[in-house]
Amino acid sequence: MNPILFAVILLGGIGLIAAVGLTVASKVFAVPVDEKAEAIRECLPGANCGACGFSGCDGYAAALSKGETTDTALCAPGGNDVSKAIGEITGLAAGNVKPSAAVVLCQGHNVNAATKLEYQGVQSCRMAAQIFGGPKECIYGCLGYGDCAEACPYDAISICDGIARINPHICKACKMCVKTCPNGLIEMLPLEEIKAAVLCKNHDKGANTRKECSAGCIGCMKCVKACEAEAITIDRFCAKVDYEKCTGCGNCHSVCPVGSIDLIDLALKA
Repeated sequence: MNPILFAVILLGGIGLIAAVGLTVASKVFAVPVDEKAEAIRECLPGANCGACGFSGCDGYAAALSKGETTDTALCAPGGNDVSKAIGEITGLAAGNVKPSAAVVLCQGHNVNAATKLEYQGVQSCRMAAQIFGGPKECIYGCLGYGDCAEACPYDAISICDGIARINPHICKACKMCVKTCPNGLIEMLPLEEIKAAVLCKNHDKGANTRKECSAGCIGCMKCVKACEAEAITIDRFCAKVDYEKCTGCGNCHSVCPVGSIDLIDLALKA
C-alpha cells in the first residue's frame, strides 16, 4: 500500500475513534443545565464581588434556584431592579435592597499625616504595609497606593492627596474595596440617612496620635458624653459609631476637638 495513503487512512481512523469517544463521553458525563439558575444569572450584574455571601453571581444564582436561600435582596450592586427580576423568575417575594456606599475612615492625607520614611517599593498598599507599617507615622491609616481603586469594578475610587476617596454616586456597594484594604479602613454607610462617622482608626494613645496625624482621634470621650443615643463607644483609644443607633444629630461632630468625626450624607441628590 502507498505509504501516504496508509498514513491518511491511519490518521482518519484515529480521528474517527476519538470523535466517537468524545461524543460518548459528552453524553455519559453531561452536566444537566439548571435553566432557572441560568435565567437568574442573566439578571445579575456580573461583578462577582461576593457581597451576597456566595461565591460570586453563579453561586448566588445556584443557591436561589436550589432553594438554599429565598432572599432576593442580597445583590447590592443590582439593587431593587435585580431583586424584582429574581422574584419574577423564582416566584419569591422581591426584597428591599437598602442602598449604601463605601466610605474611607481616614483623613490622613499628605497635609495631616506625618511621614517616617520614603517608600520606593512596589506601589501597593499591602506591600507597603509590610515595611514598618508603611511610610506614614500612623500605621493604621490609608496608605494611598490604590489597592482599593484597582479592585473596584466600577471605577468609583480615586487617590487624592495620598488617601483613597470614594464617589458615592458611582459606588455600587460591592464591598470589593472593603475586602482589599489591608488596614480595614473602608466601611459601608447607608445612602438614605445621615450618619456620624469617625474618620480615624488609630488605636494609639492620644498623645502619640497627635504626633502622627493632626486629624486623628485622641480618645477624649467628649463624643461619648455628647451622644444622646449612646451610639458611640471607645475601642482602644479610638471612638467607634454604632450606625444602627446613630440618629445623625451631629452632637459628636460639634464637640470633637480634632475634627475626627464628620456627618456623612451620601444621599443622591437630583
